[in-house]
Amino acid sequence: MRPWPLALAIVGAAAPDCNPTHEAEVGRGRVVYDRMCAVCHGQNGEGYVADRAPALANATFLATASDDFLFRSVEHGRPGTTMSAWGSDVGGPLDASDVQDLVVFMRTWQLAPRAVLDESPLAGNPSRGQATYAQQCQDCHGNQGAGGKYEELANAEFLAEASNGFLRYTIEQGRDGTPMPEFHTLIDGTATDDLVSLLRSWQKAVSTVDAGVVPPFLGQVVLYPDGAEPVGFLAYPAYTPADVIHAALVAQERFGIVDARAPTDYAVEHIAGAVSVPFYAPEPFEPDLPTDAWLVCYCACPHAESSALAQKLLGAGFTKVAVLDEGFPVWKARGYPTRTGPSP
Repeated sequence: MRPWPLALAIVGAAAPDCNPTHEAEVGRGRVVYDRMCAVCHGQNGEGYVADRAPALANATFLATASDDFLFRSVEHGRPGTTMSAWGSDVGGPLDASDVQDLVVFMRTWQLAPRAVLDESPLAGNPSRGQATYAQQCQDCHGNQGAGGKYEELANAEFLAEASNGFLRYTIEQGRDGTPMPEFHTLIDGTATDDLVSLLRSWQKAVSTVDAGVVPPFLGQVVLYPDGAEPVGFLAYPAYTPADVIHAALVAQERFGIVDARAPTDYAVEHIAGAVSVPFYAPEPFEPDLPTDAWLVCYCACPHAESSALAQKLLGAGFTKVAVLDEGFPVWKARGYPTRTGPSP
């Protein structure tokens, strides 16, 4: 258990305004949130600026999520989703104090008291849970907890962080202001435990990026310096289709591809030949980016982070800036070339 400040023990929300330490933590956390999180989760935690980026200021969520749940969610992200691993222990840009300040700031959105969670041992049957899941949950969360419209329940990090009480409460009470209903009106406590037991049967070992894996210095950004000018690229704020960019890649035309995501995402998998230029801190890389060649920005959310990077590049004087339409998932789904590891 991490040594959380007294402010987080106060039920409901923030500590009194006269606590200067708390005010400083909230201020630093706000800066981190604005820089890293608002682009997807909204300026005030309202959520869904990017696809599947949930509302962090949701009252039910904050009343049930422990500080450790929030801390680890930020540190390790949700591998296989658009939620990046931000912690320095897995190669991200935030150290433990940054993440702690971020959690303190998020608690200022909490207006409801901490929920009382039932953490008693599970007594459910996953086979019965499967039938209930197929009837009540599958349309939103996908077959076997993956591939649905909303959160992936089978995600290894999520299940490692979520307690049985958290899962029980969320199923029974739902999430106010979201499509997640209160299932206690539809199923009984036995069926709830059956569902939680089913989720636990999907739980796998957590796999994260090795600590310290950071993409190298940019090096050569333009893929084919002697190539022709690309045809069909659309300047941001328009989006350029993946097929157009792939055709330019096959034709060995003159342009560069920049990955706007966190370095941890880049190291897991990226477009072959792309360089890492994180949307939240492009300034150190700008002197090494070409001003006379097209730069194609992409992310996975599908346009939030890439658009943020494109706006910053345009503001810095770059004029040939495009954004890959629908992002990395569409590129990968089409079977276009990707690469793993820290090298382009």
